[in-house]
Amino acid sequence: MRNAFRDSSPFDHWIGELQAGLATVFASPTAARANPAGNEADVALEDSERRHAAGLMRINHTGEICAQALYCGQAAVAREEATRQQLLDAAQEETDHLAWCADRLGELDSRPSLLNPLWYAGSYAIGLAAGLRGDGWNLGFVVETERQVEAHLQEHLETLPPADLRSRRILETMKADEARHAEHALDAGARALPSPIPQAMAASSKVMKALAYRF
Repeated sequence: MRNAFRDSSPFDHWIGELQAGLATVFASPTAARANPAGNEADVALEDSERRHAAGLMRINHTGEICAQALYCGQAAVAREEATRQQLLDAAQEETDHLAWCADRLGELDSRPSLLNPLWYAGSYAIGLAAGLRGDGWNLGFVVETERQVEAHLQEHLETLPPADLRSRRILETMKADEARHAEHALDAGARALPSPIPQAMAASSKVMKALAYRF
């Protein structure tokens, strides 16, 4: 997704981070992998079903904006090169998710959340704060983030309109990727986060989901 700016000045580094953030929020993302929806038929949905599916995919698109920001903020201050690269590799897969969700929103005649710049800025700040605590905490934050994302993806799979197989295939692949990211972080030495942090993350996620579904 981006290089670690090891040989650049701090100013160049943060300009690069800003440019990457603007590209994530406003540019059209390009996936490195094929869309999991593949040749699945795009069945016509009832208006209420289409609006609901679009709301769910808008939440997931916003979630991927947040994931990009979190991982890039964490990578910007990671202490070990291996940790930084692991975070950037995960962010690259999140770029695939972002592109797939954007594609599906277009197919559903909908749009991303209008609040995405706010979500990106807040998530990047959280990622920086997590990364500054050290790589063990950094990776612990990855594990908790991915576990919570897995949980809400499962909820979405259960409430999607049955006929919306294109969205379903995308979410199934995303869910498998998130589980793998969590396992990799655990294997790399993630530390368990104190209980107030996951609780705060879950609360903020609920706010994001409620707003992104509508706006």
